[in-house]
Amino acid sequence: MSASSPRSLRAGTRYISPLADFLRTEAAGGVLLVGAAIAALLWANTWPGSYGSFWHTEASLSVGDWSLAFDLQHWVNEALMTVFFLVVGLEIKRELTEGELNEPRRAAFPFVAALGGMAVPAVLYAAINGGTPSSNGWAIPMATDIAMALGILALLGRRIPSALKLFLLALAIVDDIGSVIVIALFYGKGVNGQWGIAAVVLIVAMVLTKRLNVRRVGPYLLIGTAMWYCTYRAGVHPTLVGVLCGLLAPTKPFLNPGLVDATALADVSSYDAANETVRLAHQSVSVVEWLEHKLVPWSSYLVVPLFALANAGIPVSRQAFGDAVTGRSGLGIIVGLVAGKALGITLFSWLGVTAKLATLPDGVRWKHVVGVACLAGIGFTVSLFIAGLSFDDQALQDQARLAILLATVAAGVIGSLVLLAATRGEMRSDPTPAQ
Repeated sequence: MSASSPRSLRAGTRYISPLADFLRTEAAGGVLLVGAAIAALLWANTWPGSYGSFWHTEASLSVGDWSLAFDLQHWVNEALMTVFFLVVGLEIKRELTEGELNEPRRAAFPFVAALGGMAVPAVLYAAINGGTPSSNGWAIPMATDIAMALGILALLGRRIPSALKLFLLALAIVDDIGSVIVIALFYGKGVNGQWGIAAVVLIVAMVLTKRLNVRRVGPYLLIGTAMWYCTYRAGVHPTLVGVLCGLLAPTKPFLNPGLVDATALADVSSYDAANETVRLAHQSVSVVEWLEHKLVPWSSYLVVPLFALANAGIPVSRQAFGDAVTGRSGLGIIVGLVAGKALGITLFSWLGVTAKLATLPDGVRWKHVVGVACLAGIGFTVSLFIAGLSFDDQALQDQARLAILLATVAAGVIGSLVLLAATRGEMRSDPTPAQ
């Protein structure tokens, strides 16, 4: 066996580095996400009739007597967004096993910070909306949009410490865990017992398939699709199947990388040799790493922008702005995301460090924490998703969505200004570490 690292075999050869790939793709995807949101707003306010009629066009999938019908917006929100939540599940699994959340001392700081960033916004929203028809939206300001937040950090350049990006990533992933739990517990439609049992049986089938060391994607895709349908029929939001599948993905490679011949790995002299190289490369990295490498670009560059295009098209008028800023739901969202996130993350972080439950990451200072806390008020994707689950009334949905957009802009601007002030004169020379 070769003792040399495969990385040294060829200059310029690119190997899977899931964290670096994720940070780079999410940052670029954030720019595309903003563009899609702007396009949706222009479309909805320039040709309002065509926007609504297009996304409410019904499309069905039929096999014999069986059929499944949604409008285009729901196909995006309930089917395509499963890919987004699968990536979320993969991120959570990787961080819990290998990343920032793997070691208790390293995980404590983002965990405590995220706890404050979820609790305080929810409490502020509930205080403003308690006892009103909009009270069900208390979870809307709990979310942080990783793509947009990382995109802003990328635009701020090399002055941002690498540890700060990792802190934001870990914070947002803990935030995702909280959001997934909230969606599962509070935004179901009432579980249908028979379909729920069928979904559980399929979960067991997927676990057994994994235990049997089945390596082909087909069986997992078939079980996962059936699980999605059963979960939908059970009354639980089917995108949660994506998270579950991500959490079930193996974190250990099928082949021990240390036992792979580096010379064979680099041999592409013939079709057979190249095919063997692909097999060795595929099986010497974990399924979590491989799926992230494959799916993150699809999620960041297609699924999430399509979600923004389908959901951010809100009629904008003086009346709409007034409702978003002064209406209880809109006010609760704006206060929760802009003020609640900043206050909750900063306060709980300080309490955690003061109580010696957590320590500041190396290279991160309190002024950096305040900047990230402000930036975490960018809730966009998951906030829009929860808003769609919270309200059946279209007027409340529109008010919530416009408030989310306004809060996202405000949090982005405030967070950027705070971080620019905090890092003035600083320049980072070390690259973002990759796993």
